[in-house]
Amino acid sequence: MNFLPHTETELREMLSTLGLSQLEALFADIPEHVRFPDLTLPSPLSQMELEAHLRKVAGRNANASSHECFLGAGAYHHYVPATVDYVIRRGEFFTAYTPYQPEASQGMLQAMFEYESMICQLTGMGVTNASHYDGATALAEAVRMALDLASGNRQKIVLSPAINPHYRETVRTYLHGSEVSLVGENTVPDELDSLLSQLDDQVAALVIQNPNFLGQFENITGIAEKVHQAGALLIVVADPIALGLFQSPGSYGADVVIADGQPLGIPLSFGGPYLGIFATRTTYVRHMPGRVVGETVDQSGRRGYVLTLAAREQHIRRARATSNICTNSGLMALAAATYLATLGESGLRKVAALCFHKSHYAAQQLAEKTGLEVNAHAPSKPFFKEFYVQLPRPVDEVNRILREEYGVIGGFDLGACYPGFERQMLIAVTEMNTKAAIDRLVDALVTVTR
Repeated sequence: MNFLPHTETELREMLSTLGLSQLEALFADIPEHVRFPDLTLPSPLSQMELEAHLRKVAGRNANASSHECFLGAGAYHHYVPATVDYVIRRGEFFTAYTPYQPEASQGMLQAMFEYESMICQLTGMGVTNASHYDGATALAEAVRMALDLASGNRQKIVLSPAINPHYRETVRTYLHGSEVSLVGENTVPDELDSLLSQLDDQVAALVIQNPNFLGQFENITGIAEKVHQAGALLIVVADPIALGLFQSPGSYGADVVIADGQPLGIPLSFGGPYLGIFATRTTYVRHMPGRVVGETVDQSGRRGYVLTLAAREQHIRRARATSNICTNSGLMALAAATYLATLGESGLRKVAALCFHKSHYAAQQLAEKTGLEVNAHAPSKPFFKEFYVQLPRPVDEVNRILREEYGVIGGFDLGACYPGFERQMLIAVTEMNTKAAIDRLVDALVTVTR
């Protein structure tokens, strides 16, 4: 079936309005030699030949299935139970869009309600939405919400430099053109006290990541009290796997908790689609962007599920929308809900414990056998599943050798984001990395860094 977006009559009307006689005139400003270039495409292939060609091209990728992967920095190689893929590929879920008619969408609405309930338990918050595109957009929305809630003319956000650089870039993009100023990014990534010193009556929110982008836990003792005394909100970017083992942000006074749900049963997929988790205190529910699914009863007293507080997003008040919710977000939230339901509390705790202990084993072995300095800028800070090591050679050079000669995907180059962290490699270790794989990484680095 041909796709015909406009009829001939509509095209003539549009050209007439523009004062043009033909469609080609729209492209007159494009140089002729690039307007219709000779693509020199190869001859057509049969479906069988094309599939074989695409497999060959895809085989060039170094991925977590073909190589041992120690690359994290915001996207992590965790195990995905078979139940996750089975559930999200069911036709009634896989094609579902925003459930406008609750009476016809009870299954999807119940799944979203279960997702929200589990995320609230994890984060220690009163309410969560379902959901955002990824952690970066969720954080940007949280910053905007804090600015909307701020009393007086508060136009400053204290943003920790130890937050994922991609998240900070997204926040800057959201605030571009506004009068809001971001402060704190020029401080040292592992000095939280310097951020607290910048709190004043102009600050709407302090944003931290815990564990931070370097994998280390922040000293959060008394931080919420100091932020609230300044009249600001505390926004915490969390790791959902770490929440299975360590203190929830809600328990130490966070007002908003943000996370990327990718570790919760969502594969790496070369960068997406992922899931933005957004949880906050019940007090702020009417200011929270996104849709919320609630539980109720019908006229017969039977339990049912409905969309609540969603009018401002996609329904009758779209002009007041503060964010956009799409099918992808719902499907990824369903994946996270299935993952959490499959593992349960004890299963999630075990995954987090494996990440913690395996990463500490890797750090210990690297320090002992290679002599590389671990977490040089803050060696006493506790860490979760990521740590960084000082290399004698450029990180990209070491990673190339690891990939080509040892079949290992190395860590993230911190020097690309942080001045003073040149030749520092951020290494991520999850439950997927066996002891044998960790030992191979150590042995390889012994040789490469010799």
